[in-house]
Amino acid sequence: MSHRFLASVGGLALVIAAAVLASAPASGQAPKASAPAAKKWTPPKTPWGDPDLQGSFSNLSENGTPLERPDQFAGRRLEDIQGEELLKIKREAQQRTVSNFSGPLHAPDQWWQVDLNMIKGSQAWLIVDPPDGKVPPMTAAARDRIAERAEARRNLGRGPSDSYEDRSLYDRCLSRGLPGSMMPAIYGNSYDIVQAPGFVIIRYEMIHEARVIPLDGRPHASKSMRSFMGDARGRWEGDTLVVETTNFREEGIYRNASPATLKLTERFTRIASDKVKWSVTIDDPATWTRPWTYSMPLTKDETQPVLEYACHEGNLGLSNILSAARAEEEAAAKKQQR
Repeated sequence: MSHRFLASVGGLALVIAAAVLASAPASGQAPKASAPAAKKWTPPKTPWGDPDLQGSFSNLSENGTPLERPDQFAGRRLEDIQGEELLKIKREAQQRTVSNFSGPLHAPDQWWQVDLNMIKGSQAWLIVDPPDGKVPPMTAAARDRIAERAEARRNLGRGPSDSYEDRSLYDRCLSRGLPGSMMPAIYGNSYDIVQAPGFVIIRYEMIHEARVIPLDGRPHASKSMRSFMGDARGRWEGDTLVVETTNFREEGIYRNASPATLKLTERFTRIASDKVKWSVTIDDPATWTRPWTYSMPLTKDETQPVLEYACHEGNLGLSNILSAARAEEEAAAKKQQR
C-alpha cells in the first residue's frame, strides 16, 4: 500500500470527523429538534362514516366572475391569474357592480354594499374545461332547434312579454333551475348542506328551493317525471360527493339544452375546514359538441344562515304591468271600432 494512498485516507477521515463535530451539539446542549412536518388536512366524517360537507355556505365572492375566460387572458391558464393581478380584476368587478346597482331603486343608502366581498373571489373565470375556458360550439341540430322555436313564436304574433308565462321561472319566483341555483347573485347567496344516512339535502336562500339527493343507488325516476331542478342521484367517490341529475323540464332548462339528453354531474369536495370545492359538468350531445365544466369554491360562513325568501310578498310589479298592457289593448280595440 503506497504512502500516497494512506495519506489520502487519513485526510478524508479528518474531514469527516470535523464535519461530525461541527454538526454535534455543544456539551450540555440538547440536540436540535427537526422542524415538524406540516400536517395534512383530513376531511371530517359524519357519525355514520360519510365525508362531512355540512354547514352554511356562500359563493357571494364569485359574483361578477365571468363564466368564460376573457379574451384579454387568451393563452393563459386559470392558475396563472393570481396575486395583485387577480385582486385588481376583483376590485374592478366590485366597482362595476356597485355602479350598476346604486341608487334608491336597487339599494337605498347603498346598505347592501357592506356585505359585498367580491374582492375575496379566487378565480378570474369559471370554466375549467375545455382548456380555452370557453363554452364549446353548439351542434347544428341545436342551432336549428332554437331558430325553429323562435320562428314559431313570431308566427303566432307573440311578443316577449305578452303573458306572465313569458317571464322566466326566476322572475316568477318559482325556480332558478340547475345549475342556476348554485350560481352567485347580488344577494341571497346562502346555502346550507345537511346530511343524514343515505341522503344529502341542499337548501338555497334564493327562491327557497331544496334538493333531496339520495345516495342508496336507486335508479333515476321515469323520464316522464320531470322537474325544474331535475332528478338527482348521488354517490361517494372517496371524499367527493358526485351527483348526477337528469329529467329536467323544458321551461327551466339550462342555456337552451335538450331536456331529453341533458345530464349534469356535480362534484362536492371538502378541501379545507371552511371550503367546499364545487364543479359541474354539462353533458348534452344534442346541444354542445363536447361536455364542459366550470367550478368555484363554496365558503363556509355560519354567520349567514338561510333566511326567509319572501320573493313576491307585496310585489305588484308583474300584475300591474300585465293589467296596464291589457288596458292599452282594450283602448286600442275600442278606437278601431269607432
